[in-house]
Amino acid sequence: MLGSAIQPVVGQTINWNSVDNFKNVINLGFGWDYSLSYHIAYARKLNTKMPVALNASFAIPSGENLVDDFKTKIGGQLVILNNANYKGAVTINGIFRRYESPLVRLHNFGSELKGSFGYYSTKWFLAAELGFDKAIVTHVKHAKSYKDNVYSEAVDGWYEPATGGNYILGMQTGVSFKKSDIILNLGVVKTQDLKSSPLIPFYLMLGYNLRFN
Repeated sequence: MLGSAIQPVVGQTINWNSVDNFKNVINLGFGWDYSLSYHIAYARKLNTKMPVALNASFAIPSGENLVDDFKTKIGGQLVILNNANYKGAVTINGIFRRYESPLVRLHNFGSELKGSFGYYSTKWFLAAELGFDKAIVTHVKHAKSYKDNVYSEAVDGWYEPATGGNYILGMQTGVSFKKSDIILNLGVVKTQDLKSSPLIPFYLMLGYNLRFN
């Protein structure tokens, strides 16, 4: 159950060579992140010497009770290598996730650190991405049915998972138009100890960016 709470969250992907004349980016998309999920994200590009964007996102899985599980994050992206076509960026986010089943409810605070490097033009881009998604602390609330039928001495409260994290290794690509982008993220997932993989060992996200001032 905890594994579903620490599945990686694919961040908003920006073509850094298509945002020069735009300050805002709205992203809509869907993908496979432990389950089929949908997300909405917003980024604002700051007026700085090195390209910087602040971003926030909200994602929910498909299912009957949409508010049982969700993931939110807030943070930013900084371009640290800003060549005309070759660019490298660092992403840092704080994450809050909720997971609920008939047996348990989890609230998790975590963090995401990711780097990307690739080729960017005004029409398309292709970059590799490497990231680490860490579950820092999780609040566990067991249902009465769990205590009655599974383990009567289960303790509710805050837990710090010793190996609560996942690495991602993949790619991000897309095609860009005058005011929009179609983007794709895909790759593999490994657990923090690098000895195993989650139940779903890959991630996939297809999204649409709308740029405006």
